[in-house]
Amino acid sequence: MPLDLNFLSYSFLIGALSSFLLGIAKAGVKGIAALIVAGLALAYGAKESTGILMPLLICGDIFAVLYYKRYVKWKYILMLIPWMILGVLFGVVTGNYISEKLFQYGMALIIILSVSLMFYWDIRKKNTIPKNIIFGPSMGLLAGFTTMIGNLAGAFSNIYFLAMRLPKNEFIGTSAWLFFIINIFKIPFHVLFWKTITIESLIISSRLIPFVIIGLIIGVFIVKKIENKNYRKLILILTAIGGVGILFK
Repeated sequence: MPLDLNFLSYSFLIGALSSFLLGIAKAGVKGIAALIVAGLALAYGAKESTGILMPLLICGDIFAVLYYKRYVKWKYILMLIPWMILGVLFGVVTGNYISEKLFQYGMALIIILSVSLMFYWDIRKKNTIPKNIIFGPSMGLLAGFTTMIGNLAGAFSNIYFLAMRLPKNEFIGTSAWLFFIINIFKIPFHVLFWKTITIESLIISSRLIPFVIIGLIIGVFIVKKIENKNYRKLILILTAIGGVGILFK
């Protein structure tokens, strides 16, 4: 199906709003990925939108990497990256065959249960890092798989970084580098296997990038106003809302 290139179309307006929210998210207001992905899917179609989204994500990643470069914690990236790569590869292979509804409901359930567990830890004032050997690998695999299928890995990386008790700036800086690396890794699969990145999709992406930049600028201002302890609560709430939102995507 040809993509709508009209500046004043319904698709472009929804895409522009989603791109603006993407900028806010990349500046550090995590947990709204489900809303962004749903908006672009509504505007351009589920699979086609994944290719349009890639340049927008990388634009936001570059800004976040540069702005928060002092705060990255590489040991957490090195823990997740190998498992995320495996998850991406699994997503590439299964992306054309898995039932969208089954994937949708399963992912929403995992996100909601995980966030519920995080709230439970906070209520109990439990400050210890999870010792279960499968916690990190499972979050990495789920993040890799969901970032390839629907660019929805943020919920799982949020849960992992929150469980590691990363402060606000370290959370944002580490997440920025993680997704910059993974999004670059995903590009060849979108171009060669799924064929979702095309000349037509790149034209649309280029028109949406200014809205990402506006969102980035406003997002930095918002993040500065949020205290560290409130930031953790905000991310948990937005991630939970995102999990519920996936059910209605």
